Amino acid sequence: MRLTQFTGINEFCQKAIAILEFIGLIVIAGATAVAMVHEILVMVGNETVTLTDLLLMFLYLEVLAMVSYYFRSGKLPVRFPLYIAMVALARYLILDLKQLTEWRMLAASMSILLITIAVLIVRYGHVRFPYTGDAIKTDTDSTPE
Repeated sequence: MRLTQFTGINEFCQKAIAILEFIGLIVIAGATAVAMVHEILVMVGNETVTLTDLLLMFLYLEVLAMVSYYFRSGKLPVRFPLYIAMVALARYLILDLKQLTEWRMLAASMSILLITIAVLIVRYGHVRFPYTGDAIKTDTDSTPE
């Protein structure tokens, strides 16, 4: 069988996945916006802004930036989740500093360092070895008939 016989099914599946992806991104963006508003109301209610509040707001902005970038380009760089992970770990360190043992502090700090190194490696790889085209290429000439 040739793959061209399944073109209609393939197109339908691609459209269905694209719609589900779009709905998922809208849900993520909406939930993030609701969480941001909630955090702002908490800060107003407490009449104070702490560093942990600011880091949480930064996390929300990173999620929104990730969704926005995906809508604009259709691609999701691996760096965005890595940035979010670094800020989340920093917030964890700051928020739970008094309850953390020395080993947990060291582990969280080393995790941030490893993620930072990963970001540098990804950035270096992207600059040194840029993409020349789409990562997914279909080669219909080599399929058996």
